[in-house]
Amino acid sequence: MTTVVAMQPVMPRPTPIPIAAARPRKQQRSPPGRDNLLQAKPVSSSSVTSVANIRTRRERPCDACRRRKSRCVIQEGAVLCVLCEFHKQECTFVQSPLPRKRKVVDDSKKTETSQKKSRSVDAEPPPLALPTPTITATAPSPPPVQPPSGHNSQEIPQLGETLGLQRRQHSRYIGLSSPFDSLLIGLSHFDTRNESTFDLGTLRRVNDHECFIMLPDENTQDYADEIETLKTIEQLVHPHGPALLDVYFRTVHPSFPIIQKHLFTERYRKGDRSFSPPLMAGMYILALNWWSHDPDLSRYPKPDAARLESIAMRSLSVAMDRPKLSTIQAGLLLLQRPEADSWSLTTQLVAIGQELGLHLDCSSWSIPLWERGLRKRIAWALYMQDKWSSLIHGRPSHIFGANWAVQAITDDDFKEEDDGYETTQEETDEDKAQNERGQILFAQMIRLTGIMAEVMDTFYTQVAIQDFANAGKESTRLILERAKPVQIKLKEWFSKLPASTRMDASSGNRLSSTGYLHLAYFATEITLHRRIIQSLGPSTSDPYLLYICRSAAKTRLISAMDFVNRLKPEHLQAFWYFASKINFTLIGTFGSLLWATAPTHEEAVFYKTRLREYRWTLSVSSKRAEFLDYAVQMLDASRAMLNNLAEKPSLAQQISSAGVPPPAPVPVLQRNLSVLRPESEFERQQQQSGRPGGGEVNVQEPGLLSRYESSGSFHGFGNEGFEQFGSAGSGGTLTAEGSLSGLGDH
Repeated sequence: MTTVVAMQPVMPRPTPIPIAAARPRKQQRSPPGRDNLLQAKPVSSSSVTSVANIRTRRERPCDACRRRKSRCVIQEGAVLCVLCEFHKQECTFVQSPLPRKRKVVDDSKKTETSQKKSRSVDAEPPPLALPTPTITATAPSPPPVQPPSGHNSQEIPQLGETLGLQRRQHSRYIGLSSPFDSLLIGLSHFDTRNESTFDLGTLRRVNDHECFIMLPDENTQDYADEIETLKTIEQLVHPHGPALLDVYFRTVHPSFPIIQKHLFTERYRKGDRSFSPPLMAGMYILALNWWSHDPDLSRYPKPDAARLESIAMRSLSVAMDRPKLSTIQAGLLLLQRPEADSWSLTTQLVAIGQELGLHLDCSSWSIPLWERGLRKRIAWALYMQDKWSSLIHGRPSHIFGANWAVQAITDDDFKEEDDGYETTQEETDEDKAQNERGQILFAQMIRLTGIMAEVMDTFYTQVAIQDFANAGKESTRLILERAKPVQIKLKEWFSKLPASTRMDASSGNRLSSTGYLHLAYFATEITLHRRIIQSLGPSTSDPYLLYICRSAAKTRLISAMDFVNRLKPEHLQAFWYFASKINFTLIGTFGSLLWATAPTHEEAVFYKTRLREYRWTLSVSSKRAEFLDYAVQMLDASRAMLNNLAEKPSLAQQISSAGVPPPAPVPVLQRNLSVLRPESEFERQQQQSGRPGGGEVNVQEPGLLSRYESSGSFHGFGNEGFEQFGSAGSGGTLTAEGSLSGLGDH
């Protein structure tokens, strides 16, 4: 009985992707991709009988394998070879082998041979293929010749064996409560490839518990338009596509390794251009941020980034109908754009990731080893995207620990071997060191994100907010009790940072993305202390509690601002994680909160001054990092809101309520307040090692604040001269305390 998915040979094939793929290596023993499984023609019993026992010599390939130039393998006791059984076709041995040494042929045979080569996987790479294993810049040249359109999925067996990167079919995870009951699935007959075909698709079992259904791409919306979309993208960046990819892998990939670099570059080098359109567009768009920094690219007109983004977003929306790992990769890259700020796209990617099973533990799945590592890296990148988006948007996270089974990232998850390509690109010692630093940075960012997620779950969920509201006057004490274990984890994380992730670590004359990791640390600290400050108010009757909480918060703010002031060009011009734009803003928001809640006029003036300094630092730094303009604009918006702030009483009027500590602190509070002591692990290590470009952090140097007070020239943040700030504007040490000695840090 012919199933609904069977196709007769005379029927036209779906529109193929118009680029020849890389040549399969002869030593590949695994069968090619399974992408055409649902389109295969059923094999009748008579066909099996007709080819039985025809093979008389084991080394002799069948006719079909000879035409494919593929290894012909017949398993023990089998009648058909592996490929013929897979494609449901006759396995015959009637054709004679082609002569190994070809003589001079006439014109008619040459024409016939050239036609065959245009359809063969052994054809020479198209003109877009690069002559060397390294992706390098190209000079302007005529428009690229379109590669031959004929190809099928068996051309790249490396993808055919995968679960999430097959070229003509996509996978969807089958959950326990879905109509596909696990017991019924267990009754199905699975072949040696752990697949079982039925009318609705193909079941792919990855272990004893998890199963996916494989569906053909051709049944999804606008599948045929994918080829033209990819052509348009390549034409927009031509002839600089290889150079832009080189910039991407040199600048973005080391600290955000969500692409299997070796497999990608080998496919690209061998002429394969059947990549996901939104993924290619995303890589090009990010690389364009460093266009002017590349001496080979800066000489030419920059491609139209706005048009690339428009095509990328449209093609990504279409690709979501046939989700693959490349869909998640493309979405994550597009969200790293400095101007990208899409909560809805983040939530869509989380849903697609769950459909692909990225929330599961793939350690024991029957998929290639390199795909397991790639899936883990993409899964954790998606986790970070969700958690940091939750923080910067102030909205609930969509990933919960109860449904997150992904194992912790390890060094093995970054390996590029065993992808089917034996050739390896020559890397310099600097390249290897850069990649190693980036991998450590990526892993540390994952760990920090876990702590930040705990801060959000502890203080910013609706349940937590209600708990604090119900506590009334005791809300601050309740928050401090819950803050202590999280603060300890933060300090331990920072104290154990590898040397390569320190801000003063040598980058080997390369751009360093270490800044986004430390900025995320300060953002996490501020998010915790922000909740404590919000709980303080006129009803806080304990002066010591008010004093220690505000002193600790002030120390965090000063340290964060000093960190921003010490950023160097190699930091500012490097790749910054998408949340960095808001994390810079959060520092200013925290300063504005401390200003607004300051109990005295003198303390309010102190924060007003520090915020003005911070704005100046950001405005200067934005010359090298344009995304900092957003933080400057948000600072100005906060300043406008503070115009309605009532005048604060002087220190002399409110000396008792300003937070002068009693001779002996309350014993009950000591356990919870000790972790909030102003001298955090960061300040202690900075004081021990010394800071680049300045001395130790001194928050009690007198005199600076008095100069601001006496000048009487403060009228806001915008368009002011800052010569009066002395060393603060020239990269020196930011120090301030002045007449706030009564509120200082001890």
